[in-house]
Amino acid sequence: MADEQDLQINPTRLTFARKRRGYKKSQLAELARVDLRSISSYESGETEPRRDIFIRLQAILKFPEEFFYGPTIEEPCEDSASFRALTKMSASQRDMALTQGAVALLFSEFLEGHFELPEATLPDLQRCAPSVAADAVRRVWGIGELSIRNVIHLLEAKGVRIFSLAVEAREVDAFSMWKSGKPFIFLNNQKSTEHSRFDAAHELGHLILHKHGAPHGRDAESQANSFASAFLMPEGSVLAHPPSRRPTLFELRSLKKIWGVSLSALAYRLHELNLLTDWQYRNLFMQMAKNGFLTNEPDSCHRESSLILPQLLQSLHQDKGLSRSRIAAELKISISEIEALLFGLVMTGVNGGRLGSPTGPAPMLTRSK
Repeated sequence: MADEQDLQINPTRLTFARKRRGYKKSQLAELARVDLRSISSYESGETEPRRDIFIRLQAILKFPEEFFYGPTIEEPCEDSASFRALTKMSASQRDMALTQGAVALLFSEFLEGHFELPEATLPDLQRCAPSVAADAVRRVWGIGELSIRNVIHLLEAKGVRIFSLAVEAREVDAFSMWKSGKPFIFLNNQKSTEHSRFDAAHELGHLILHKHGAPHGRDAESQANSFASAFLMPEGSVLAHPPSRRPTLFELRSLKKIWGVSLSALAYRLHELNLLTDWQYRNLFMQMAKNGFLTNEPDSCHRESSLILPQLLQSLHQDKGLSRSRIAAELKISISEIEALLFGLVMTGVNGGRLGSPTGPAPMLTRSK
C-alpha cells in the first residue's frame, strides 16, 4: 500500500493495539525482537518503526495496516466504566476490556449511521435504594411482577447497547458505561445463562443507580447486586412461589426456573426475604458446593442472544452488500474484532443474521436518513 506508506503511523494506535491484545511493552518487545526502549519510543511518537519492524508489529497485534494510520481512538476510562470484581482483575485484563469497549463504540456509531436504534428509556434513580429502584424500573417499563423471559431482549428494547466481552478470564464478568447519552453493557458469554442474566441486571443497576459515577468499589457492587436480585426476582413474585418449610436443593432447582436465575442467587433472595432461615441458607450453600453447583450451574436455561444485532446485520448485508468483513474493512479493524463483539449474541455465519425470537417480534428499527 504505497500511499499508506507515505502516511505517518499514529503512535496512540500502536499503544491501543498492544493493550487490546493484552501485552505489556516488554512482552511486545520480545515478540517483535526489539528492545523495550524502542517500543516506548514508538508509542511516544519519538521515533517511527522501520518498515520491517512495523510489519512484524502489525502481524503480532493482528490489526490491518490501515488501522495504524487513523486518528486517535477515544478509550473509555476506568472511572467511566463499572467493572465487576475490579480488584481481581489485572491491568492487562482491564485494558483489554476497555479497548474492546472503544471498538464497540466505533461499531455502534457505524450502525447508528445506518439505522435509528431505540432511544434509551432508563430512569435516573441514583437517590433510591436498590430494591426500590428495581421496583420502579419494573413499573416504568410496564412489566410488574412478571418474570423476565429474556433479559437481553428487554434491555435492547429499552435502548441499551449490548455487546459481548471477549476476554478469556473469569475475573472479567461484565462492565457497563454511559457514552453520549447511550447506555452500553458488555457481557462475558462464557458463563452460564443464569449468571449472564444476573450480570446484565447487575450492570443495569450500575447504569441506573450510578449514572453520575458514585459510589465506587464494594458499596457500588453491593448496590448493583441488590438491584439485580430484586429486578429479576421481585418480592411479590417470590412470595407467590415460596419454598416448603424444609426446602431441598431439588426443590430450589425447580423454583429457579421461574425466574431464570442461578441456585445461589435464588437462595440469597429467599434468605433476604426471610423465606430461608440462616441455618437453611448455610446448609443449602454447602450442598451446592459439594455438588459443584457453584461453578457449574445445573439445569441451565437456553442461551440468550440479541434480537437487534442479527436484524441490523442481515439488513446491511441484503440491502447494501455490507458483510461483516466489509464493515470491518470500513472501520479499519480485523473481522475478528467484529466477531468478538457478537460472540454468543449472534449465532450465525459471517454474513447473515437470524430474525425473530421465541419471545416475540424484534424491536422496530428504521434507517437513518
